[in-house]
Amino acid sequence: MTPETKGTAQLTIAMVLSGTLGVFVVESGASPFDVVFFRVLFGALALGAYVVARGWLRDHGFTPRTLGLAVLGGVFIVFNWVLLFQSYENTSISVATVVYHTQPFYVVLLGALLFRERLTAATVGWIALAFAGLILVSGVTPEDFTGGGTYAVGVGQALLAALLYGLSTLVTKRITGVRPHLIALVQVLVGIPLLLPFADFGAMSGTGWDWGWLAGLGLIHTGVMYVLMYAAYARLATSKIAVLAFVYPAVAMVMDWAVYGHHIGLVQALGVPLIVTASLKVTLARRPVAAPAPRTAAHAPEAASRPATPAACEA
Repeated sequence: MTPETKGTAQLTIAMVLSGTLGVFVVESGASPFDVVFFRVLFGALALGAYVVARGWLRDHGFTPRTLGLAVLGGVFIVFNWVLLFQSYENTSISVATVVYHTQPFYVVLLGALLFRERLTAATVGWIALAFAGLILVSGVTPEDFTGGGTYAVGVGQALLAALLYGLSTLVTKRITGVRPHLIALVQVLVGIPLLLPFADFGAMSGTGWDWGWLAGLGLIHTGVMYVLMYAAYARLATSKIAVLAFVYPAVAMVMDWAVYGHHIGLVQALGVPLIVTASLKVTLARRPVAAPAPRTAAHAPEAASRPATPAACEA
């Protein structure tokens, strides 16, 4: 099996796992704050065990500056998850996931606003097209704003989650010389004390399947999924990563239909290809597409420094 074939399989599996995340969240029956707290707790155990087993805590590469950036990125990531999971409750897994997939556009806009990164007319056009698609996908009507319902709130929560993800991406892009697994470990560790005041342990007294779903979010969707993604990023060109990223929302929409009978309407469906096309155009325009990412297995940490919040838009 060639490195590219292996990387393709790894990223495909990771994105399929990401697409099942919404079902794990809903089936756990826990509040969004409880879900994220136990996700980061179990995720820290999984990633920590992997990092220790690989011996990466030695010569970790962190400096006070980069550690601070990782912590700040972790704050954004943790509350991004809380908002996304709240959006599942107020809309549906399908709508929340597609709206959430506007993350790349926030990265571009925030980069231009905060760091004066170049913003071309073509990029602005693609972003405008994507947000036209967003309006269609969201299915929000004036009644949603005036009728006291929560649907419009849920769409807003998904948008805000995407914004926080974009902020985390910009922060972690500025961390160099550190393996992404270590950055991700710091980010989930940050979530434990951050969410502890919000966790309702009284509501988590069950010992049945609820705990299995929560453990799965940490062990599978944070531990296994992240390890697969970072291994794949080291073997694949950005162009392939950008394309395979859309396995995630596709699987999420299928799971939402198969498990809960939810599906987006015809008008909403018209917006999906607009977001997909614009996202690909913007993502590929910002990064080189010919050369594969650096291999991480036997190289220095500098060669392994890939963002812990990559362009694949994992949840």
